[in-house]
Parts: sequence; C-alpha cells; structure tokens
Amino acid sequence: MAFDITKMRNIGISAHIDSGKTTLSERILFYCNKIHAIHEVRGKDGVGATMDNMDLERERGITIQSAATNVQWKDTTINLIDTPGHVDFTIEVERSLRVLDGAILVLCAVGGVQSQTLTVDRQLKRYSVPRLAFINKCDRTGANPYRVKNQIVEKLGLNAVFLTLPIGLEDKLEGLVDLVNMRAVYFDGEGGVDIRYAEIPAHMAADAEKYREELLDNASMFSDELAEAYLEGVVDPDMLMKAIRAGTIAQQLVPVFVGSAYKNKGVQVLLDGVTQYLPNPTEVKNIGLDLDRNEEKVELLADPDAKTVALGFKLEDGQYGQLTYVRIYQGMIKKGDELYNIRSRKKFKVGRLVRMHSASMEDISEGQCGDIVALFGIECASGDTFCHPDLNIAMTSMFVPEPVISLAIEPKDKKSADQMAKALNRFTKEDPTFQTFVDPESNQTIIKGMGELHLDVYIERMKREYKCEVETGMPQVAYREAISGRADFNYTHKKQTGGSGQYGRVAGYIEPVEEKIYEFVDMVKGGAIPNEYIPSCDKGFKESVKKGSLIGFPIVNVRCVINDGQSHPVDSSDIAFQLAAIGAFREAYDKAKPIILEPIMKVEVEGPTEFQGNIFASVNQRRGMITSSNEEGAFCRVEAEVPLSEMFGYSTALRSMTQGKAEFTMEFLKYGKVPTSVSEQLRKDYEEKRRKEQGR
Repeated sequence: MAFDITKMRNIGISAHIDSGKTTLSERILFYCNKIHAIHEVRGKDGVGATMDNMDLERERGITIQSAATNVQWKDTTINLIDTPGHVDFTIEVERSLRVLDGAILVLCAVGGVQSQTLTVDRQLKRYSVPRLAFINKCDRTGANPYRVKNQIVEKLGLNAVFLTLPIGLEDKLEGLVDLVNMRAVYFDGEGGVDIRYAEIPAHMAADAEKYREELLDNASMFSDELAEAYLEGVVDPDMLMKAIRAGTIAQQLVPVFVGSAYKNKGVQVLLDGVTQYLPNPTEVKNIGLDLDRNEEKVELLADPDAKTVALGFKLEDGQYGQLTYVRIYQGMIKKGDELYNIRSRKKFKVGRLVRMHSASMEDISEGQCGDIVALFGIECASGDTFCHPDLNIAMTSMFVPEPVISLAIEPKDKKSADQMAKALNRFTKEDPTFQTFVDPESNQTIIKGMGELHLDVYIERMKREYKCEVETGMPQVAYREAISGRADFNYTHKKQTGGSGQYGRVAGYIEPVEEKIYEFVDMVKGGAIPNEYIPSCDKGFKESVKKGSLIGFPIVNVRCVINDGQSHPVDSSDIAFQLAAIGAFREAYDKAKPIILEPIMKVEVEGPTEFQGNIFASVNQRRGMITSSNEEGAFCRVEAEVPLSEMFGYSTALRSMTQGKAEFTMEFLKYGKVPTSVSEQLRKDYEEKRRKEQGR
C-alpha cells in the first residue's frame, strides 16, 4: 500500500508535572493496540508505565527523558513523544517541540493552569505548534473543567472552546457529551474499550446547547460556509470539523477535550481529535537556511521525491552505540543512503535504521517523509542537520536555556575516575543543559544543570549505569557580576623585550546594558586604531568578562565602547591590542561600581489551605517575595520570587511544615541584585578560597 503522508501526525504530550501525561500515553498505547495491558506510573505490579523506561523514572514517578513511540489509530499513523513535566528537564520539551507538528496540552481538572503550564505554553508558541487541550483527572475530588477552560483563556490568552463536556464529575464521572455530533459517549467494558453512543442526558441538555452555541460562534470565524449554515440553523458535523481544523492549524483556536485517563474515559475521543484537527506534515511550514546563498530562507517540501533534509534532535548512548533521533522534513531516508552532516562537513552512510517504541526498537528499511525515526552509529551532535550531498541547508537550532546551579564532584577511586569521565562525556553530549568543566584554580570537576533534581538524577545515573561512586560538594549557585555605572578607560599596554615589542593603547568607556549579556561598540575615528586590530580589542574584552574580580563569576549586561587609541608601526599586534583591552577593562571595572547578581527563581507552592500561613512563612524566611496567592476550595496556591541560593533543602522543610501535603515547582526567572550583607559574605568566601588555593 502506498504511503499517504496526510495520514500521519507528529504530536507531543506536554503539561505541568503530575497532570497525567504518562498515564494518558499509556492509554493511547493500549487503545492503539501497541500494548495489551495497562500499567500505572509507580505501578504496584512493579512494571510501571511503558513510556517511563528508566528505573529512576519508575521509582520517582516522574518522566526524566522524553520517549518516542509510533502508533496506529484507525487509518492514521501517530508519532508520539511523551515529554517531562518537571522544569529541570525542560530541554527535553524544547527539542521535542522543535520537531513536532502538533501537541496535546494536558491540564489537571483540579490544579488547572499551573506554573509549568505557562512555561510549556511559551514553548509551544516559540515553535508555532498548534495544540489541543485535554482537561484530565475529571474524576478527582474538586475537579472543575469549566474553571480550567476559563483559565486557559485568561492566563494563557488562548481561544479555547469545549468540544466535549463531562457527564458527572469526581466519583460520578460517567461519560462525555460530544458537542460536534451532539450525542453522549460512554466507555464500557474492561479498560473502557467499548464505546457506546446515546442521547444526551436531560440534565445536560441546557449546558450542551450553551457550549455548542459557543463552539459554533468561534468555529464560524474560520469558515464562510459554516457561518452561512449557522445562520440558517442547519450545521453539518463534517462542515464544523473542517472549520475547527482550520482554526486549530492557524493557532487561533484550541479545542478542549475532557476526561480521565486513569478511569479510561475520553481518550479515544481525544485520539479522534488528534486525527481530525491537528496538522499532517504537509500542512506545517518548515524553513531551512541555504548556506550556499548567505543563509537565505528556503521552505522545505514535505515531498518524498525531494532531496533529503532531516534534523537530529536527540541523542542517546546505549549498549549498541549512539542512537540519533531524526525528524525527516524533506525526502526520505533509506538504508545505504549517503547523507551529509552540515555542521561537521562529513558524509556518512545510513547503516541501521530503526523506529522507536520507548526503550525498544524495530528495524526498518526506510524512513518516510515527515517521519520520526532513529539512526545508529553515526557521529553527530544534538541539533545537527543531515542533507542529501547535493544540498547545503541547515535547520534552525532549538532554544537551550543556561544552567543555573553547579556542583563539585570527585570520584572515590581510580576505577570510578575512568567511569566518571565516560559518563560525563555521554551525558553532556545527550543533554545541552548539563555541562561540565574542570575549575583551573581548584582542579575540581564541576557539573552544571537546571536544578538540584537535574544534578541528582545524573549523579544517580553514574552510580547505576557506570558503577561510578562519586563524592559531591555543596551546590554552587551560578552567580553573575555586573556594573552599575559608567567608567572611562585610557590604557596603554607597552612591553619591550629586545627586538620588536608589544604596544597598543585603547581608550573609551564601559557602561551597563540591560538587554544584552555583552556588547562591543567601535566608535574609533580617523584610524587611531587600525581596522585590523579592532577585532583584537573585542577579543580582549570578551576574555575579560569571563571572570569578574568580585567573586570570580562571569560579567554580564556590559557594553564596551572604544573611541580612541594608538598603535605603533612595528610593535603593535593582535596580542598587544588584546592585552591592552584586558588591561583597560580591569582599569575601568572597579570604577564602574560592580555588583553581584543571583538567579531568582519563580516558585509555585501548592498545598492544603490550612497550611497557607506556614507556606507564606517558608517563602519569607528565604528572602522570597510573594507575587500572588489564591484559594480554591481546600487548596491554596502561592507564587513567589525566591533566590536560588535560598532554595536548597526547601523540599525537606516544606514537607515537615505541611505534613508532607504540599509540593512546589520552580524555574529560572531572572537575575537580581544580591543584598549588601550577602554580597559581603560572598566576597569574603571568595577571598578565603583564593588564599587557600594560593597556599597549597
């Protein structure tokens, strides 16, 4: 049978932590006959959910790595990626959304729009991904999908409309009302596999009419044909579906489905929604940069006969070598094909080609246009573009956030040292937000990441996967230094050592600049500094901002302006002007009133209302500023801005003061000025550290 690209969907499941993404994925696999028994997250049967294939994921009950699978729903092939909800693993969401055509945004019917929901929404908008919303957990006490739908509109600014309504809520959830076909849907039999259609119950008739009117009113904006039919009072369901599809793909409409994945209600209707309303690969505009034409933008064609363009978006090192997840944007990939890695400028032959199903894989002979497959044994980095040898097109890269926390690690013995090196090499290759380096002063190995949990997971993986025992130091915050005023410089670097010496003079000023990390401005007139030495000055300033003199952290938000200087016909050189710029920066830095900045985290705490006072106190004790709080029934939610340095050990403290009933999430928000008392202590600690290192 010929491959039909219009019958393919590439979708992701994204949400705030603990909204039920992995439980939903498990039901999708079951109803699509990919698995034959349902297992739960943290399952009592010891098996665990299929998409959580790491032992750590099953033990902790969270998703750490995104997992891909391929299912068949009716006549449509769906490539599905289940992404983590915890903000520490946000890179997994970023790289998945970079290659997907559509998404299911999962929300909890009790929790509603939460902090990570806002982050995921920003990511979906960044990559222009159309989405459906699924309000899950309608069986839970306190479930209110109507309130959640209003939050989607108010907090996310999305044009959300119900396509289904719940029949009953909490422990009385029976089924759904389908507003497109105006009928009731029930899920009978073991696992809810038998779908039964019936008349809408009398007590739901008024709500069904009300929300159907709202649906028609919104959908008619995307179809003149529907608008006319709506006015005449005769609307065909197929006509309505076409209009909803048009609005969804244009990202101007968000169809909202309701249900309970855990209670097996509503998932099949959601799957129908994926096939009916989310785009196929031909309906998504994908752009590449033609490197032969000065990075001119070119639209890629979802055409199997075109020359191949694909993006390697995720790497995994396994027992059989490196596995590279690839999205094919144009053309096809077949075993034996020769492809070209645009970054490394190297050709390679496609050997083993596989389709992933979580941790297991299936060998295939070809990957179709629009498909997501995996290649074995090719040397590449995350984000590399693979092309037909005749093309020189690069795909735009994904957004990679900067790490905010670091930790010193040390192997316990020689064997562990070798294994640690292997582990770090693998992890940094797989995860761009996990970084490592050796501190030149202390000679310690430092790992950097997005949060305590992020680093904990990698240390645990070293122990389990590499039998590598390491000792860890105290977590270190990624502080930054900045200047708070303008300062002039006029510095001459002069060195004579027999023969030609070194000479360069640079003059200008440094000043704060909020919107940029570093900016270099050349205002030299009349050739006071020859043009060939201007880049040397830039290099010198860039070297200077790598490490500030207050506490040894990088300097940010600084503009370096040169407006005068002097050169020597014999003694001036590239290195002379680099050293002149370094000297000039040091001369001006202390005069520019340097300050220390610290990462400020957006923290959201949720727990029973009876502990609201304790939650407030826990935030205030940590130099936090509460930005909002609200009560919804027996639960309260507190949002605050708290310095990262104050968040270490917070989970333990929160558990003890709320009897283990509250939980929190946090994500990086901005850099803020450190208070004077904290700044003085940091400077003392830095001086003490330097004295010890010099005394060794």
